[in-house]
Amino acid sequence: MTSTRVQLNPQQAWDRLAEGNARFVEGTVLHPRQSADRRRELTDGQHPHAVVFGCSDSRPAAEIVFDEGLGDMFVVRNAGQVVSPSMVGSIEFAVAILNVPILVVLGHEACGAVRAAIDSTRPDAPELPAKIWRLIAPIVPTVHRVARTHQTVPHDADADAVGIEHIRETVDELLQASSILAAAVAEGRVGIVGAVYRLGEGTVVPHVVEGAVSIPGL
Repeated sequence: MTSTRVQLNPQQAWDRLAEGNARFVEGTVLHPRQSADRRRELTDGQHPHAVVFGCSDSRPAAEIVFDEGLGDMFVVRNAGQVVSPSMVGSIEFAVAILNVPILVVLGHEACGAVRAAIDSTRPDAPELPAKIWRLIAPIVPTVHRVARTHQTVPHDADADAVGIEHIRETVDELLQASSILAAAVAEGRVGIVGAVYRLGEGTVVPHVVEGAVSIPGL
């Protein structure tokens, strides 16, 4: 069985994600497009309507929290959703080749990478393994900026504030790192939403919007 593909614009794509998250929060999930017919349909190719750049943490699984199905989302993840060449290249593939209309940069509460970046600023902080340090190092300047804003020492910086600021800076960094993404946003073909997933509530709370997406309060 083959379904007709409908190309969504950025606002429609975000509204669909928001509606799915509302179902997830309310416990009325549909578990859509997860049938055997859907699996067979996707053997001919993929046409996701969203790319999610999120944290590798096991709790904010994108397809689940947005109540989406197979082939709906192009998901790129690493610990702390830290920008790297591989992440940028994957997002550019989704934008330039798969023509996705929305990019969600999805952080979450109690992020281990954010916590590690904060703790690394302690005078007595133990040395981290080199590859883990290289992963979280880009978050450390954010810790210092948040600490200065709140007039506290870095190792006492508020983790939620650091997480939100990290999302804002990640969106900016992606736009600077990718001329493909920046052009798509400027032309109205792609919107970006930076959001935080609340672990206990299940809600995806937007904090940053770029491009042709309108969210009340932002």
